[in-house]
Amino acid sequence: MSKNVREQLQLNATLPEGSKKRLRKSRSSKKKASVATPVEKKQPKVVPATPITLDPPVEELQNIVFAPNAGPQTDFLSSSEREVLYGGAAGGGKSYAMLADPLHGLNDPNFSGLLVRHTTEELRELIQKSQELYPKAIPGIKWSERKSQWTSPKGGRLWMSYLDKDMDVMRYQGQAFNWIGFDELTQWSTPYAWNYMRSRLRSAHSAELGLYMRATTNPGGAGHQWVKKMFIDPSPAKDPFWATDIESGDTIIYPKGHSREGEPLFKRRFIPASLFDNPYLSQGGDYEAMLLSLPEHQRKQLLEGNWDVNEGAAFPEFNRNIHVVDPYSIPKSWTRFRACDYGYGSWTGVIWMAVTPSEQLVVYREMYVTKVTATDLADMILDVEREDGTIRYGVLDSSLWHNRGDTGPSLAEQMNMRGCRWRPSDRSKGSRVSGKNEIHRRLQVDEFTEEPRLVFFSNCTNTIAQVPSLPLDKRNPEDVDTHAEDHLYDALRYGVMTRPRSSLWDFNPATQRSGFQASDSTFGY
Repeated sequence: MSKNVREQLQLNATLPEGSKKRLRKSRSSKKKASVATPVEKKQPKVVPATPITLDPPVEELQNIVFAPNAGPQTDFLSSSEREVLYGGAAGGGKSYAMLADPLHGLNDPNFSGLLVRHTTEELRELIQKSQELYPKAIPGIKWSERKSQWTSPKGGRLWMSYLDKDMDVMRYQGQAFNWIGFDELTQWSTPYAWNYMRSRLRSAHSAELGLYMRATTNPGGAGHQWVKKMFIDPSPAKDPFWATDIESGDTIIYPKGHSREGEPLFKRRFIPASLFDNPYLSQGGDYEAMLLSLPEHQRKQLLEGNWDVNEGAAFPEFNRNIHVVDPYSIPKSWTRFRACDYGYGSWTGVIWMAVTPSEQLVVYREMYVTKVTATDLADMILDVEREDGTIRYGVLDSSLWHNRGDTGPSLAEQMNMRGCRWRPSDRSKGSRVSGKNEIHRRLQVDEFTEEPRLVFFSNCTNTIAQVPSLPLDKRNPEDVDTHAEDHLYDALRYGVMTRPRSSLWDFNPATQRSGFQASDSTFGY
């Protein structure tokens, strides 16, 4: 037998009991990780799960009922993180992986699991698939239609149910589970059900069995944005990360006064799926051809597994594989500048940009804060710029120059007096649409350099999450919806419009000068 076959997770009705115990142990065994400083969001060294090596006799191979495909499906089934999402393109084998995952524990009498779909109609399909797989994987397992429950010969139980409305979670009040799975997670429009069911994840036998929440889904659907914020935006795909708050982006930590005060709570992980990970469905190309026939935004979601594309998105051309790059040391000779959209009661977005010799704009740093005064913000900005060298200029929302009458200098003037100097943003008629169009052009790949004209360092996670998620204004499709979370986008727009770049082929001196010039001496420097 080949090494690859031996190392694959084998769900075999005839596995020796000792092998089953090793399998369970590999899922629950954890090495205590070093504690990261939440503010810095450092990722501790990832300790891989204990490798699973099963070597059944050759004559037993014919009894194998399910062997995961190499790659993402195997990664999902061997993940040790508390919460894992297996998602992306259609046809990657997500549903079968979800059904297979609780088989790790069903032969333990203390195992209690719950697998849910959004509606009863969708649940029937999942139950049918389980009835094809489970009796072969665990001989003697029984299905109860009345209880909607699987029970193994040794007493392990798995319920299969639905959660249509948020209040349906009350059916599970007071219950406890080792394992909870949500199939097609983006069908839930809010994170309420997911967050509530996390409170049902408890067991007196967690040391042996572990505590796991698992989910599968494709991009799109009513819950696309919150799922993206929870699993996609905080970290590169496949990398485990400490769970973050989906509103603030901060690492979730034990509260003040707790014996573990300041420590991160638990880890999450996103494992991307691809049609081509599933040789049974990708062979022949028929399913791929069907996906290729879909409208552009659906094709990008279901074939490419692109989470940055949603129907009605303002910037559908944004692609993480193209526009997000690993951070690198920026030469001192490159021009650096910053841009800011300020708000005390909402959010303040600050981005720092550098200009390459080819006029590519590089967003290399971000700051996203709330409830910060203008003077405190100025101090925070100057503090992070200490090692940057010269910041050539800053561009700030022009409304901050509004005269405050007898109450003193404007907010912009207060910041300038602290040494954090700014110029007003362009607020001329049509500037919002012009700025959006300039970002569109910057996101295009230059035909000469074969690189996009705008890229983002991967550590600018809030900007990367916000820009592709912005919806169009339904009343004015030439602009973004101003009711959406657009603070970092506005900062980006202010900054980009200080560096307009024209093609050599359409240069016309008579039309190049606009009423707004970022270098105008009236800005004070």
